Amino acid sequence: MKKPIVAITIGDPAGIGPETCVETLSQKEVYEKMNPLLIGAEGTIKRAMALKESNFKLNVITDVKEAIFKFGTIDLLITGEYDCESIEYGKVQKLAGQMSVDFVLKAIELGNEGIVDVVGTAPIHKEAIKLVGIKEEGHTEIFENNTESDFGLTMFHVRNLRVFFLSRHMSLRNACDHVTKERCVDYLEKINQIFESIGFDNPKIALAALNPHASDNGLFGNEEELELIPAVKEAQEKGLNVVGPVPADSVFHLALQGHYDSILSLYHDQGHIACKTLDFERAITITWGLPFMRSSVDHGTAFDIAGKGIANYISLYESVMVAADYWDMKNNR
Repeated sequence: MKKPIVAITIGDPAGIGPETCVETLSQKEVYEKMNPLLIGAEGTIKRAMALKESNFKLNVITDVKEAIFKFGTIDLLITGEYDCESIEYGKVQKLAGQMSVDFVLKAIELGNEGIVDVVGTAPIHKEAIKLVGIKEEGHTEIFENNTESDFGLTMFHVRNLRVFFLSRHMSLRNACDHVTKERCVDYLEKINQIFESIGFDNPKIALAALNPHASDNGLFGNEEELELIPAVKEAQEKGLNVVGPVPADSVFHLALQGHYDSILSLYHDQGHIACKTLDFERAITITWGLPFMRSSVDHGTAFDIAGKGIANYISLYESVMVAADYWDMKNNR
């Protein structure tokens, strides 16, 4: 079976991304599942390799065709020359922001052209990218805008939990206003389409409730009655295997037991808390709807520990391994 080419952007060079990338590509099983390469800067990766005491060879390239994809060698596709020595660990810096954006845009270019199959991303810093004029809120929005995708759906994956989000980076008050029948049905249809594309037959999707006990027939709010129950009924009428609204204090437990293939949670923290409490290190993100597979860690740049050599690489490792699994489910059926 074909192995995917997985490009991993090293993230903000002042954060933990570079060292976690080096450690991830030091795991032999990564090469057994994929053909991995890093996108970054030579000086930054050399510093990370010294920090991790890596004795791997570094193959610096400007074209994916030059990659070796062999355990014991780290293929690094560079995006230009930078003053890497001026980057200080743990600080917001304009150059670091520009570098991290350059790495991401190069990965998107390669993905759009079909040269790489999967893009994995180490964390960038939102303040740093703002210093270079980036208007998007973060990674996902940059990917959506630069791939001209009709949609980009974020899914958390941890163990056998697969959680989507009706809304993400907005206030809780505004998130409640986003809970509409039309929006829910649209997302449920997209989730069903995604799961059918990776081999699920009639996937069972749970729609989470918004209010405590799914409002107990209107005792605690009316969003279930006015928006969520009608959304479930319409989705069912369209042939989707949807249940709900399921109280949020039990829906994740039930999914973990295998009752549902996926969950549509209604706002950022509703799904994040459940997934990160279950396993913070192995909770990762997949972005669906792009021309290529995209995965990400579920943590930030961790400036407080950057450069100390103590960052845990497991989240990045898990993100690329899981993305390769999903790519395989979609392409090697």
